[in-house]
Amino acid sequence: MIDRRPLGRTGLNVSSLCLGTMMYGDQVDEAEARAQMDACVDRGVNFFDTAELYTIPPKPETQGESERIVGRWIAKRGARDKIILATKVTGRSPMAWIRNGEPTRLTRRQVDAAVERSLKNLQTDYIDLYQLHWPDRNVQNFGAHLRGYEHFTDAGTPFEETLAALADHVKAGRIRHVGLSNETPWGTMKFLQAAEELGAPRMASIQNAYNLLNRSFEIGLAEIAMTEDIGLLAYSPMAQGVLSGKYLNGAQPEGARGTLFGRLQRYQTPGAEKAIAAYLALARDFGGDPCAFAMQFVTTRPFVTSNIFGATSMAQLETALSSIDIAWTEEMEKAVGAVHAEAPNPCP
Repeated sequence: MIDRRPLGRTGLNVSSLCLGTMMYGDQVDEAEARAQMDACVDRGVNFFDTAELYTIPPKPETQGESERIVGRWIAKRGARDKIILATKVTGRSPMAWIRNGEPTRLTRRQVDAAVERSLKNLQTDYIDLYQLHWPDRNVQNFGAHLRGYEHFTDAGTPFEETLAALADHVKAGRIRHVGLSNETPWGTMKFLQAAEELGAPRMASIQNAYNLLNRSFEIGLAEIAMTEDIGLLAYSPMAQGVLSGKYLNGAQPEGARGTLFGRLQRYQTPGAEKAIAAYLALARDFGGDPCAFAMQFVTTRPFVTSNIFGATSMAQLETALSSIDIAWTEEMEKAVGAVHAEAPNPCP
């Protein structure tokens, strides 16, 4: 059974599995998306995640389509009160087409514009969780850690300005709660400090990548998540599908996201294939589907509030939902720990 967990200190309880919708509008058409959303609600999932940037891969033609598909489904089903709805504002980027020719930043003006558009796309007058998709300042994200630490001096938009803009939307009722995504330990604590000093809304969650190949969240952020009640909304629990084994030995399966769009570099590092093969062997040894096994590893972490998954078919959706039926044992924990000790975080 899908359990419910507290979303930070908000008083909301979200399902331990969260439907990620970043592929809606491209790889997943609207009919398939509606079927997925129906199935999730029927199975007890009350938490959906999207972003103004989506669909993925990002491009002007489909930007915002994920939100619009979710919004049309909510309106047709009359399901707004059944869903805890999360979306995101784009962090610092050169994708000027998102902001009508202006590079994206987390300034007050841009946050205001993004909130207004997301509300329209989602056909709602409030967003339950509004997240900063990634920082305004330069940070080493999306696998850049492998190059070694690099220090950036551009601090970006002040934390206080972004937080004050969010606070005004919370006060007006357009946003209920706020959260982070792809953030560092230092950035997380700076936002918590600024919220306390300003009397502004406190970050309720942090959405970062976390899976068997990337447990870097455990270094620094897990302690913050548990002691500060800012739990992890884990994305990419199946490492963009590579933990299924379908890309091993250079395979390019027809219709797979990696085949269609590339963008798998984060999971094609030296040592990745060896670790993937080891985790696949573990799943087989324990008699489980590799994707379900990878999913349940993430869901059972004490610092995880919800595990965000995406699917391109109902079969994939069913595998993700069925992962909760795996009874995670101490034997499994030790076996995963042994592989991790030999190949820690090959794909940060």
